[in-house]
Amino acid sequence: GGQPFLTQKLCKIIVQNNDSRTPDVAELVQTYIINGWEFHDHPEHLRTIRDRLLINEKRASRLLGLYQQVLIPSDNGIIANDSPEAMELRLTGLVVKHEDQLQVTNYIYQQVFNLQWVEQELAKLRPYSEGFTAWQKSGYQDESRLLRGQTLADALVWARDKNLSVLDYRFLTASQELEKEAMVEINKTLEKAQWKAQRRLGIISFIALALLFVGAVIAGVRLWRENLKVAEAEAVQKSVTSQLLFESGQDFEALLQALRAVKQLPRPNLIFQLQDDSKMQITDFLRQLIYKYRIYRERNRLTKHEDDVSAVVFSPDGETIATASSDNSTSLRDKTVVKLWGRDGQLLQTLTGHQGYVSAIAFSPDGKIIATASLDNSTSLRDKTVVKLWGRDGQLLQTLTGHQGYVSAIAFSPDGEIIATASLDKTVKLWGRDGQLLQTLTEHQGGISAIAFSPDGEIIATASLDKTVKLWGRDGQLLQTLTGHQDGVSAIAFSPDGEIIATASLDKTVKLWGRDGQLLQTLTGHQGYVWAVAFSPDGETIATASSDKTVKLWGRDGKLLQTLTEHQGGVSAVAFSPNGDTIVITSWDKTVKLWGRDGKLLQTLTGHQGGVSAVAFSPNGDTIVITSWDKTVKLWGRDGKLLQTLTGYQGYVSAVAFSPDGETIATASSDKTVKLWGRDGKLLQTLTGHQGYVWEVAFSPDGETIATASSDKTVKLWNSWKFDRLHEWGCNWVRDYLENNPNVSESDKRLCDGVGDGKSEVKSK
Repeated sequence: GGQPFLTQKLCKIIVQNNDSRTPDVAELVQTYIINGWEFHDHPEHLRTIRDRLLINEKRASRLLGLYQQVLIPSDNGIIANDSPEAMELRLTGLVVKHEDQLQVTNYIYQQVFNLQWVEQELAKLRPYSEGFTAWQKSGYQDESRLLRGQTLADALVWARDKNLSVLDYRFLTASQELEKEAMVEINKTLEKAQWKAQRRLGIISFIALALLFVGAVIAGVRLWRENLKVAEAEAVQKSVTSQLLFESGQDFEALLQALRAVKQLPRPNLIFQLQDDSKMQITDFLRQLIYKYRIYRERNRLTKHEDDVSAVVFSPDGETIATASSDNSTSLRDKTVVKLWGRDGQLLQTLTGHQGYVSAIAFSPDGKIIATASLDNSTSLRDKTVVKLWGRDGQLLQTLTGHQGYVSAIAFSPDGEIIATASLDKTVKLWGRDGQLLQTLTEHQGGISAIAFSPDGEIIATASLDKTVKLWGRDGQLLQTLTGHQDGVSAIAFSPDGEIIATASLDKTVKLWGRDGQLLQTLTGHQGYVWAVAFSPDGETIATASSDKTVKLWGRDGKLLQTLTEHQGGVSAVAFSPNGDTIVITSWDKTVKLWGRDGKLLQTLTGHQGGVSAVAFSPNGDTIVITSWDKTVKLWGRDGKLLQTLTGYQGYVSAVAFSPDGETIATASSDKTVKLWGRDGKLLQTLTGHQGYVWEVAFSPDGETIATASSDKTVKLWNSWKFDRLHEWGCNWVRDYLENNPNVSESDKRLCDGVGDGKSEVKSK
């Protein structure tokens, strides 16, 4: 397949190497483009394609896996469907759609991004690469290199949807077999401890019988004392089991077992006193479990999902949490469910009916309606994608069907009365709050990539891969078709006052349009795809980010104010500070740069050893938090001074959030933990308990609750609290579980009888 950029580059190479003989084009391509391509890739082109494949580590393995299948010859080929992965792979330029199949038609791409390159990149993504390589070098004999515990569980989750090699599966199978053997040994150890306790009880009983010959009164007292010692021993055993559960990351179960240990303890009195070491062992561990290691505690566990949790969102008032998961239901109709939870962790409703992956979930502005979009596996060719509207009580209000492709975006109008859904089937549908289809907007000739309401809700703007932007009235009437882009439109934004619309495109330009559809300006100058466009809070400055490693600042009139050119790698994010005076730009060149609104470089923040993945301002704009693939988080002052480097991660940081008051920073990581930091960089707590990567972290609007979503199929809710009496608080924490969970044993239901009143409030820190 032809590529104008490479063609132009090849022509230049031929001219530069003209020695009055017929040029050997194949040799020139091999020498000056393919061999050592990263060195010869100037201006950057091939590296841009590479970065687009690898920039999102969550999706990189899927894209590489799909591309790997394209490269491997097969009779059936790879169908060019409308899946997000297929669309994203096509957007990289690596593959094209030819006769309904994905194919690589560019010779240079085939040689640079070949099977060997794909396998190398997949090896880098493999979470167990170090152990796997060492195990191979040992001739597959070194069992110490096999995976165990949660590391093995994470690897199995990661491998679930991958097409792995025979050696990968052999490695994982050997790890599972070793884990089974280890569990058998643990069970034997526990059984042995139980047998010893029973044996001791038998010995005590024998002693009691002997004492009966001496005197009934003395025998009764001694038997009672010995039984208390047995109870003490069993309590210590439960405490040891609790510690094992805690060390394996099963915090909630550890707390329950610790409370069972406390319940088992006899009450001290004048006749019998607990041994100091036993009392210290149990009390100290309970304090360690609930107080020393955490201030923020898991309040409840939302565990009814049977597969990965794909979305978590708070209602506007913060009282209801909605989660979506592709559960392994036995029903062919209910493959995916949405669950509504109370803030206390109580499951309020299970919303079933979707037949495929839920791609979007949103509350209406007043919180009364929940909209969910799914790519359902319907037998109908017309209704591939559905949108469902639910009441907050879990009642299905409407099922919105009609889309024939993946729903790429869903949005409520500012007043919540209209729901707009955009799809790769080239249509936009407008629905009333009652679920009635108001309009189907069918004028686009390509998949729709973005949709936005104007601030006043009167205009709907849709951006499409057909190179156009369309403006629609609230009633669905087409007002304007904005033409002029020479490639797909990638982003769209309204100015804060709604008078200007900015559109970014793969044609390397940004266009500014009036509300009436009139083209005001075409902003040219970028040498690569424009990925993002943003208005400053006052609407006077526009920032555009491009794969050409630059960010450009433009005035509202389209005048180029500044070109920020200091980055050596692609720009990954651009953001304005809350007051609009400072612009922060992150890059894969491992740096962050702070710019004044006048384009003056204020600071270059260096120190990261990997690409910068995310950036956030504190609510007051005084602190900037930056996350990186080098497993660190850095806090910077607005003056560019490095305040703190937060370390301790065993994986890359996947999400970051400030609490609403700006005093606490929550970071989520692929190492299965969430860390809470003070604004001064002090580590407050490490929240452990998830058995998989933690992808999302969010504060509720009042900052009192933290929700975390993980690949371990659970959503966990945490809160900040203090206590005076460990036992009472521990019981209050699990009381709802003990009283309402149908799987709790009768003995556990009485575990906290008479302890506390269950009404003690949990105060935030």
